[in-house]
Amino acid sequence: MTAIEIPDGSPFGPDNLPYGVFSTQDGSRRVGVRLGDTVVDLSLLLLDPVFAAPTLNPFMAQGRRRWDEARERIRDAVAGPVPKQALHPLREVRLHLPFEVGDYVDFYASEHHAANLGRLFRPGAEPLMPNWRHLPVGYHGRAGTVVVSGTGIVRPCGQRKDPGEAAPTYGPSRRLDIEAELGFVVGTGSALGERIGVGDFAEHVFGAVLVNDWSARDLQAWEYVPLGPHLGKSFATSVSPWVVPLAALEAARVPLPGQIPAPLPYLRGGADWGLDVDLAVEWNGEQVSRPPYREMYWSPAQMLAHLTVNGASTRTGDLFASGTVSGPAKHQRGAFIELTWGGTEPITVKGEERTFLRDGDHVAITATAPGPHGARIGFGEVAGTILPAR
Repeated sequence: MTAIEIPDGSPFGPDNLPYGVFSTQDGSRRVGVRLGDTVVDLSLLLLDPVFAAPTLNPFMAQGRRRWDEARERIRDAVAGPVPKQALHPLREVRLHLPFEVGDYVDFYASEHHAANLGRLFRPGAEPLMPNWRHLPVGYHGRAGTVVVSGTGIVRPCGQRKDPGEAAPTYGPSRRLDIEAELGFVVGTGSALGERIGVGDFAEHVFGAVLVNDWSARDLQAWEYVPLGPHLGKSFATSVSPWVVPLAALEAARVPLPGQIPAPLPYLRGGADWGLDVDLAVEWNGEQVSRPPYREMYWSPAQMLAHLTVNGASTRTGDLFASGTVSGPAKHQRGAFIELTWGGTEPITVKGEERTFLRDGDHVAITATAPGPHGARIGFGEVAGTILPAR
């Protein structure tokens, strides 16, 4: 038996305990939690076979009462000596996609981001479309291309047409971008024909992850009218390996900045699910942006309510993301198309003027949130390196 050392100021203290899936040299995957710089094997700590599964889905499907009970058992167990065989230094394990993704929906919930793109794409017109302040706009993404942090991102190919070109051409994307987002993982789903109300958000959502919704802006610009994103988005979406339980974010809850006009009744009541999460974006090791999630116009409770208001079913492992997180200041923009204003205002990265991503570029997004007693809750990072087109 041994005690777990937690470095001073670690955002992975006992008030966080994010879940992940890891493997060691034997190659078998199982569920663990992170405490400091240690991964705790829950199948050995709690002697519960559900944590010997290679994904979080069986545990998440058991529902909120089970989530709360397991969290209390884990907190009690790690407070004292722990079996040594259940402990693994973080640097010695391999982290995997923590849950099997059912469906993936990406929203567009930042007013600052939506207004900036409106000004870029429709200069001289009203930045926001008429529906934007009435409902959380979103699109259905591709679950099969959601990958864990650290997975290389192959530059996508497709059709693109620059304004000065007479006809489209085919080839690798020339305007490859990022979108810094927060994602939410459904633990228990809902049946076809049922709705999830804003007040039931915490009964269905297990936790949150960081998301980078990689975006090929040139492919996207040519294809998105009239049906929206397709090949410009579907090639890859990266998520962090740690799922921060919703229970760990209670101290981070804040009201939304305000919604005018008031949303329709089925969306009211979700305004208390804003989250004070601070994101940071690094481009080749240099921090270039600090997007604040507390500025988001729509809450995740409202997103889930809207996702299901037509009776669409949900299931364990469904992922829905916020869309790009951006604030009012330039240094708070969560996508490079905003940060460089469509490529017309390059920023300096490592002494070099840059606009969109080149092969070999590395992007890492991190985040923290307030925890109890002045502590910080960490999300880890979602990172990826751009590989050449194939």
